[in-house]
Amino acid sequence: YENKYVKFFRSKPELPPGLSPDTAPPRQPGPDPGLSKAARRNLKRKEKRKQQQEKAERDTDGLSPALEKLSEKKKKGGDSGGNSERSRRIKSLRKKLRQVEELRQRLEAGGLPQPTKEQLEKLGRRKALEEELRGLELDS
Repeated sequence: YENKYVKFFRSKPELPPGLSPDTAPPRQPGPDPGLSKAARRNLKRKEKRKQQQEKAERDTDGLSPALEKLSEKKKKGGDSGGNSERSRRIKSLRKKLRQVEELRQRLEAGGLPQPTKEQLEKLGRRKALEEELRGLELDS
């Protein structure tokens, strides 16, 4: 089934009125004119991806110098990615310690008459969390 709109545009000639096919300039190779805008865009993306894969296959003789330097930095632990990971871990540990402290205060104030097993385990991990946080802060 094709609706009237599609039928109308498919029945229209590709050349402007009055231009004979003999004198028409050659068509540039490109995406199918019957494709929608989104389909043409997807085709372009697909072609670009294919070109990038081909380029990557041509460069299989080894890592580029920039990538080699980056991998060496990662091995040494001197890149910003490691620092951001360390800062995220520090932030996470501080949050956990803050939660442990809030839980301890609620227990002492009597706001929690019967702590659960998980809450007691969290309180027990306090020392280990503090030690790990101190270690990370000393490294940076």
